[in-house]
Amino acid sequence: MALMRITGSWFDFYHPNPYEGDCWNSTTQRFTAADWDSKLSEMAEAGLDTLVLLNVALHGKAFYPSDIWPYRWDTVCPDPLEAVLKAGDRLGMTIYVGNGFYTTPIMGSLSTTGDTSSLRFDFAKELAARYGHHASFAGWYLPVEAAIFTHFPDHYIAYANEMSDFLRRLGPQKVMIAPYGTRSVTGDDRFVGQLRSLEVDYIAYQDEIGVDRTTFEAVDATFARLREAHDRAGKPLWSDLELFRFAGKVLHPGPFERVRRQLEILSKYSDKVLCYQYLGMMNKPGSPVHAGHETSVRLYEDYMAYLRDNGLWDAAGQAGTERNR
Repeated sequence: MALMRITGSWFDFYHPNPYEGDCWNSTTQRFTAADWDSKLSEMAEAGLDTLVLLNVALHGKAFYPSDIWPYRWDTVCPDPLEAVLKAGDRLGMTIYVGNGFYTTPIMGSLSTTGDTSSLRFDFAKELAARYGHHASFAGWYLPVEAAIFTHFPDHYIAYANEMSDFLRRLGPQKVMIAPYGTRSVTGDDRFVGQLRSLEVDYIAYQDEIGVDRTTFEAVDATFARLREAHDRAGKPLWSDLELFRFAGKVLHPGPFERVRRQLEILSKYSDKVLCYQYLGMMNKPGSPVHAGHETSVRLYEDYMAYLRDNGLWDAAGQAGTERNR
């Protein structure tokens, strides 16, 4: 088995769920543009080449100076979206920008029907016009997660296809989603047909270990089914490794022994392994832009040692090349 490294991560300006981001929300609100550049540099140094921005607005307020929406989050950085895209340009990163979470509620029934708000079109137009010149802005992310129960909800497929067509006409061209309910996937003919009909480029399935809804053995069996289904459908298979654990309602870094086992399983089946999420769950020792629980330093150190011990990090401190399927 070829071991893989984590090469992508989600990140946010403010975590959308109450309490979960309490270890880093107040910190990222105080980040300057230079701080965001430093944090993305730290992520790139850890081998991340792909970032997924969860959302550019939340609960009716935008994180950037929007001309179509008067309500703003109070952040020290006047335009954190510009800051991260500019940093991504410099670092040669690929960033998927979240198109959603413009109103409340952010999930619920939307996970089966998709987002029906017209704001998803209005904001996308503005985002493409305002930030489309950035080389790092390489794709879109639909943050409303598909709720899989053995199969994708048909209404969600219609929503994702409608949005993909609209977003590609605006540019950039790539679209990704990250469903939950992964453990229930059947991988049967109907599921393969759904994969073929989904007009998105990348599907990163949540492994559901962090939320404690499954077991290592079940993850192995589920991703084996997914690998076969994706091969039949002719689509790449991405995975979403959940780095976190819950401490009450707050997200804390999971133990590396568990994360290592997750990565070993996902390496067997994935074309690319992303994580949820570096921000808050990992921090380089002594980082001037530390964001997250104090144990995030230990998880970073253990993970980097794992890369070196398994030949996934060369002598110059650069991440090894990713396996292509």
